[in-house]
Amino acid sequence: MPIDLPTVWAGIIAFAVLAYVVLDGFDLGIGILFPFFPARDERDLMTNSIAPVWDGNETWLVLGGGGLMAVFPVAYATVLPALYMPIIIMLLGLIFRGVAFEFRWRTQRASHYWDYGFWIGSTLAGFTQGIALGALVQGITVVDRAYAGGWWDWLSPFSILTGFAVVVGYALLGACWLNLKTLGAVQDKARKLAKGLGIAMLVLIAAVSLWSPFINPVYFERWFGWPTAFFSAFVPLLLAACAFLLWHGLTNDKHLQPFLAALGLFVLSFVGLGISFYPYIVPGSLTIAEAAAPDSSLMFLLVGAVILVPTILAYTGYAYWVFRGKLDPDEGYH
Repeated sequence: MPIDLPTVWAGIIAFAVLAYVVLDGFDLGIGILFPFFPARDERDLMTNSIAPVWDGNETWLVLGGGGLMAVFPVAYATVLPALYMPIIIMLLGLIFRGVAFEFRWRTQRASHYWDYGFWIGSTLAGFTQGIALGALVQGITVVDRAYAGGWWDWLSPFSILTGFAVVVGYALLGACWLNLKTLGAVQDKARKLAKGLGIAMLVLIAAVSLWSPFINPVYFERWFGWPTAFFSAFVPLLLAACAFLLWHGLTNDKHLQPFLAALGLFVLSFVGLGISFYPYIVPGSLTIAEAAAPDSSLMFLLVGAVILVPTILAYTGYAYWVFRGKLDPDEGYH
């Protein structure tokens, strides 16, 4: 039986995007939470918690973006012109955030300026990622396999809603990460923030979920038609289970459970998107098969992916293993 290479590659790209969201999401959340931790020692502890892993987390963004260009060139050439502005702002935010992350350690007198930069860069990156997601969900105008919409089509009430949802979600991940990695006042404050952010996240997930089926008839059919409704019904149930585990962990002084439950909310939301999108890669316009490169190219690239993806997973897992456990406030990565 021949391998469906476009579908295999769609799974690899989806995995890379999900890995980026769940891994880089919590360290972006650390930056988003900076205003709630005004003390220098608190912020030093927060950044020390992600210093060993934050740059490695962004490897998945490179893999997902580069893979999309190589494997689905038609989708890349269609989506990128539609999202030039939010993608450019996102990249600038990530660059500014990275510079601020390193420079805040080099000065005492002006460190608060770099703290503002770290917060702004993190928030912009998260918000524009949500904007891009919302614009993709609401649909991109495609004529003759090329983008035919306007410069500002990405900006809409729905995309702004998804932008806020991603920012709140990343902040929740960041708060749960601090609950996992710290002790004392920082952990207590993070746990309190996580409770409020968890409620806000669930409200935003519900708002986006209720709005999405009425944006495109394809989504409505997927969520409420048979037999896909049978599978899609499990997603809200599992979301409710994750919400219970999140609240239970935060109210019973659990450290790892809330973080895993928050990651579960993101994973299940991503699965819901997959159910809505498949088999489209550009919803309503281009299917996975239509946007894929020739099979010969896909097979050539697959050989590299079989080596590269496990290697990235191995060194990422090793980095998290080496720096496991609680942080000592008297010791730092820098």
